[in-house]
Formats: sequence, structure tokens, C-alpha cells
Amino acid sequence: MFPVTLIGIFFMLNALIWEEKSCGSVPLGTMFTLVLLWSGISAPLVFLGSYFGFKMSPIDDPIKTNEIPRQIPERPWHNIKRLLSMLFGSILPFNVVLTEFLSIWTSIWPDQYSFRFLFMAFVILLLTCSEMAILLCYFQLRSEDYNWWWRAYLTIGSSGLYMFSYSIFYFFTNMEIEKFVSVILYFGYMLMGSFAFFVLTGTIGFGACFWFVRKIYSSVKFD
Repeated sequence: MFPVTLIGIFFMLNALIWEEKSCGSVPLGTMFTLVLLWSGISAPLVFLGSYFGFKMSPIDDPIKTNEIPRQIPERPWHNIKRLLSMLFGSILPFNVVLTEFLSIWTSIWPDQYSFRFLFMAFVILLLTCSEMAILLCYFQLRSEDYNWWWRAYLTIGSSGLYMFSYSIFYFFTNMEIEKFVSVILYFGYMLMGSFAFFVLTGTIGFGACFWFVRKIYSSVKFD
């Protein structure tokens, strides 16, 4: 899903550049090479990994679970709406890397910017996403709502929505683009970046919650 989405958007944007007869377009041979890399390497590896994954034994739950799902009681205000938790849980991870995104948008790798600083920001983002995901997952479990899988992913992954929203704000306040094709290119590339950020932060949030839930329930003692 991820590479097909990015390649599809990239193809459409490059077609617009071809239509404008711009020298900034990617050559047809390079585009064909990208398709071959995806269809000949990426896609077969996905099916190969799925084959070996289904061959492996499933992950054992740390405790016994009931076969009949328990009814979820009425939840408090912070668990009533999934949208509220998404907006609340994703704004902090986005604020962590807002300065870095702004610097990258303003100028591509200025002299005073270093990859070491970017790596430190990434580590802080990793910790922040994990902490926010675990905190909101804990509140959800305390309200006896056990449907945390997709909620953990979407809650932290919604940082990508903030990133795309900020790119819209940045466009109207700092950019001076008048040509329609250039506008489409800007928002197309920002959509690709925001989607990648959504997948990254959502995966971090889900992984942290998965570890947290297994850790706390493996510590449960039964007499």
C-alpha cells in the first residue's frame, strides 16, 4: 500500500511536469526503472514475507482471554470520541519536530543544520510517540475498552494530518507560487511526506502499545 501510493502520486506529478515540458521532470527510463524495482523486488518480497509469516506460530497471549467479547461500558469524555483522542495524542509528537520541518521547508540542508541534530530530533520523536501512545492506551484500558489496536495506530499517526495542515498554512503565509502546476506539485509532495510521517508515527505508537499491553498483562498473577 505504501509504495504504490507514493509511486502513484509521483507518477501523476511527473506527468504534470512532462506536460509543462520542464527540464525538472524525471526521465522516462528512470520511471520505468522504479516500476521494475517495485514489481520485481518490493512486491515479491511482500508475498515472500507473508508466506513465511503465516508459516510461523502465532504470538501467544500472556494470559487467557475469553472467547466471548465482554461488553464495553460507557466511557469517560477522553475515550468517547476517537477523533478527540487522535487530535490530542498526535499534536505533541508533531510539535516535537515542527522546528525541524520548518527548517527543511525554508532551506534544504543549510550550513548550520546537521544530520546529528536531525537524528536527535528523531529520537525525541520516537520517545514522545511511544509515551503518548502508552498513556492514551492506559486510559482506554482503564475504561475497560480493549479495542486498542487501530486506535493506537491512528491516534499517534494523526500527526501526519497536522503536518499536512501546517504545510497548507506555510503555503499561504510564506510561499509565492502562482502557477497551477507548481501549486499541485507542492501539495502533492507534501501529501507524500505527510503520508510517510503518518505511517511512521502510527507504527511507533502501535509498537509501543503492543509492548506495553503484553508487559502489563504478563505481570498479572492468578491464585
